[in-house]
Amino acid sequence: MTASAHQAVECPIEQALIKALLYFEIFSYPLTAEEVFHFARYRETSVQEVSEKLQGMVEKGLVYRFGRFYQTRDEPQWEARRLDCNQRADHFLPIARRMSRLIGAFPFIRAVFVSGSLSKHCMRPDSDIDFFLITEPGRLWLARTMLVLFKKIFLLNSHKYFCVNYFVDTEHLEIEDKNLFTATETVTLLPLYGRDWYEGFCKANSWAWELYPNVPQRPTPGIAPHKKGLLKNVLEKLLPGKFGNWLDQKAMQSTVAFWKKKFRHFDREKFDLALRSRRHISKHHPLHFQEKVLNTLARRLREFPV
Repeated sequence: MTASAHQAVECPIEQALIKALLYFEIFSYPLTAEEVFHFARYRETSVQEVSEKLQGMVEKGLVYRFGRFYQTRDEPQWEARRLDCNQRADHFLPIARRMSRLIGAFPFIRAVFVSGSLSKHCMRPDSDIDFFLITEPGRLWLARTMLVLFKKIFLLNSHKYFCVNYFVDTEHLEIEDKNLFTATETVTLLPLYGRDWYEGFCKANSWAWELYPNVPQRPTPGIAPHKKGLLKNVLEKLLPGKFGNWLDQKAMQSTVAFWKKKFRHFDREKFDLALRSRRHISKHHPLHFQEKVLNTLARRLREFPV
């Protein structure tokens, strides 16, 4: 049965469950009942009620169930694919934790979160470990440049375990773009270093949890707080005041000039969305993943009468 063959879903809670499934089906990723509860934008419900609703929707032919997973499409191969991605994520998480300790030791880094697919406990064969980083104000581009140089020199420019593609500073924790994609990415960030700044980040981005009221914040007791080791403290003191500000500005100017040359086919609006570059933020998403996901979701919602 195709989506167009379904009758319109009129029950508000069923609509919310369908929308949660459709979002993750962009990635061919079915959800458990608990995950559907988390990502359903419907406050007045529970895991038990969601489980019962999903079972009723299976009986009505609105959704399919394969093992523990629910989806709107009759694609039984998604179950095995998802389990394989989950198993691969189990292998990559210890690597991400080691990398987070390494990144956290760099000057001016205050917090390290895992973003992207791994933050959702999913790793495909071609996935990278993506990091979202919080830095000291006025030193974001300097910190970014040091990390990129480390990757190029010591990791032979490999992105697999070391993809540092989003930076904000401690004075600008709120995500500027507010939509379903950024909310999903925000509430699923996995903190690995800088417990205190994760708590501040969640507070600054409470709007994302308003969209996803059932998603719990990540537990933090086992997350190391930000602290300065001897070497990190010494290196930060070597770049104080005006000299450090000058270096940070030069690092930003050099990076942005390179990006504008490399992505000269981007207009100003597209460049700002994909490669936002200000003193307090560095975003490197040249593949326009956000735009693709939101457009695909809009199309799927039109196809599925909810």
